[in-house]
Amino acid sequence: MSDNSQPGLALNDPSQEAKQDGPVECLGKTFANDAERREHYLGLLAEKLKDPEFRKIEGFPIGEDEDILELSDPPYYTACPNPFIEEFIAYYGRPYDPAEGYKREPYAVDVSEGKNHPIYMAHSYHTKVPHKAIMHYILHYTEPGDIVFDSFCGSGMTGVAAHMCGQKDSVEEIGYRVLPNGSILKEIEDPSTNKTTWKEISKLGARNVVLNDLSPIAAYISNNYNSPVNGDLFLSEARDALDKIKSDCGWFYQTTHTDGKSVGEVNYTTWSDVFSCPECAGELIFWDVAVDKNDWSVSDAFSCTSCHSSLNKRKLERQWSTFIDDSTGETYRLARQVPVLIHYKVGTTSFVKEPDDEDMRTLQKIEGLEISSNILDTYLPPGDKMGDPEGVGILKARNFYYKRALYCLAKYKDLVSEKSLGHRLLINLTSSAIVLSKQYRFRSQGGSLGAGGGPMNGTLYVPSLVKEIPVVKVLSQHIERMGKVLAQLDTGRAAITTGSAASLSEIPDSSLDYIFIDPPFGANIMYSELSFLWESWLGVSTNNKSEAIENRTQGKGKNEYRGLMSSCLSEAYRVLKPGHWVTVEFSNTRADVWNNIQSAIVDAGFIVSNVSSLDKKQGSFNAVTNATSVKQDLVISAYKPNGGFEDRFVNETGEEGVWDFVRTHLGYLPIVKKYGDEIRKIPERDPRILFDQVVAYFVRRLRDVPVSSKYFQEGLLERFAERDEMIFLPEQVADYDKARISSKQLKQLSIFVDDEASAIEWMRQLLNEKPQSTQDIHPKFINELSGWKKAEEQLELSK
Repeated sequence: MSDNSQPGLALNDPSQEAKQDGPVECLGKTFANDAERREHYLGLLAEKLKDPEFRKIEGFPIGEDEDILELSDPPYYTACPNPFIEEFIAYYGRPYDPAEGYKREPYAVDVSEGKNHPIYMAHSYHTKVPHKAIMHYILHYTEPGDIVFDSFCGSGMTGVAAHMCGQKDSVEEIGYRVLPNGSILKEIEDPSTNKTTWKEISKLGARNVVLNDLSPIAAYISNNYNSPVNGDLFLSEARDALDKIKSDCGWFYQTTHTDGKSVGEVNYTTWSDVFSCPECAGELIFWDVAVDKNDWSVSDAFSCTSCHSSLNKRKLERQWSTFIDDSTGETYRLARQVPVLIHYKVGTTSFVKEPDDEDMRTLQKIEGLEISSNILDTYLPPGDKMGDPEGVGILKARNFYYKRALYCLAKYKDLVSEKSLGHRLLINLTSSAIVLSKQYRFRSQGGSLGAGGGPMNGTLYVPSLVKEIPVVKVLSQHIERMGKVLAQLDTGRAAITTGSAASLSEIPDSSLDYIFIDPPFGANIMYSELSFLWESWLGVSTNNKSEAIENRTQGKGKNEYRGLMSSCLSEAYRVLKPGHWVTVEFSNTRADVWNNIQSAIVDAGFIVSNVSSLDKKQGSFNAVTNATSVKQDLVISAYKPNGGFEDRFVNETGEEGVWDFVRTHLGYLPIVKKYGDEIRKIPERDPRILFDQVVAYFVRRLRDVPVSSKYFQEGLLERFAERDEMIFLPEQVADYDKARISSKQLKQLSIFVDDEASAIEWMRQLLNEKPQSTQDIHPKFINELSGWKKAEEQLELSK
């Protein structure tokens, strides 16, 4: 495919950027410029939105046509199900060809890549897999021009990874070598000699991507990471809007220095909850009674300033402030908060002070300013995570903000709506939205005032001490940061859609080359609830009916979760080419969730081939502070049986299909797993696991299993090679034997974890080798549960 078929404009290609107003080719059509391209497809999308059947697609987001069209940039991105994806796949993809000869072993190497990359940090999201980690899998399973799919795309890191596979520097940054002819070499250890050699594993070149998410904010963030944009114009228009805000609202964040003359620029303002003493009813400002002004730490126990009673926060009674709702005229109340400290600078020197009368008059003046009544006039939806904001009186999205922050952000949204890149510039607002809300905690760090803090992940918690940072300061930082990140991105061919992963009607059967997904895991994260504030700014919100989570408010338990995940993975199975691979990244501490995910994968028709680990290095707050959290995620490699075997299976009778299945499956399994000088067991080669795979495959296809377990075990030894209680093809066993001879140690393979007794014995053996923490043991324990007896209660590691 020639470069001039690239959609839009490549940010880092000056020759392309210069053609901003010149001809643009899009899916085989030529337009006078990019604006004409967008106008043409927006017209088609507007007509599609008038079709009632279109809006009945599962997962169709909640929003007005006007808001959906304002965000969308068709045919490459739509804030609803993308009706142009089939055309995108037909234009850039290759139809499935059984004679193509595609063959890959599972990627059985553990991956370790950190999160602290500017691209990763540019826009927060509930959970991400670092794009550099995903690159390893894409390079292993695909070639340039293949279509990579992620049906739970989140912030779009799979797309970034696919495009970065065409960047020489990015590929070499993760440990590969790139030759002048585009060959990518990886350092491979020869298990028979323990020596390493460089082997060609792929070719340099961007992969095409199709990305989907149920969440409108996820799809919107993905679009900004994966669709080309004119970087100079992006920065120019964003800075212009910010300059107008500085001009009109700069006084919002100014304070008079204690000398009574100099004007200081506010770095942040600390707000404190106000309570009443339960003993004397005296007013207590939390900042005054609970914060140690020597190191700025917050004490759990403190005394009433009036009656000197011993108190803690749980004993206090909250005070409230009353307001009038602009849109309804009704009164409502919010937990009372007052400003208690202003951190500011005069020139380059920083100071702190208590708010004075002039500061209070400034805040009062701002309260009198009018804001459009429809800005964030969205009520909180019912949800498991809504108790925290409701507990402080927050009923609408706008209640998450102090008046001056809400005013400035609303002004930014109005200003960029008039820009040519208005649909892209909202990314600076959403990336700032949580930081500028009342969720930002004041915390000391090492006794340093103002260091640390930030919103708490995974919740909508509003703290008793809030750190309010000026909008102009945060927006400026985020605009410049996003501009730098966009300059690094090698954006390419991407189609992005917003809808349910269980309803991918626009994607043809067997049309995609590889799938990488990081799906929701049980009750880990309440995505739609936590996206509420972001999506309120966009005007388009998640339709959570098909959200694959466990959630009491939605009436979804582990059975509903498993059913939804099975539906999503069944669609992934349908759209993947036969013989190709899906990688499922898993992060959860619960064994029953792990079991449900594996069951959903198998129910969909995939066959699990390998489980490895992914270390994202920097843990979440929970992972760092909670001893039961896990350091590493698990990565499941599974494949869709190829068409040749499927066709044979239909005509095979008796036990013929059993041995054909085993022969085919063994070819998809890793031959050797080594950790240093130690060979590890490959559970998928265990005869008992193989029999489970056979049973599952036959049952899914409504066929009786023609052999018993005992007969199957005997038949394996007659037809295949056995080593260390593992089964190999004759052509594989030589490689294993070489590795076995050269290894200094063989991991004990005798224990098969299938019930409580064997799990205890497995644990005893593991700890006899060396002391290990819960965090170290948990991924290994989860990985051993594949053969757990169905009649036995599934145990958690903690038990």
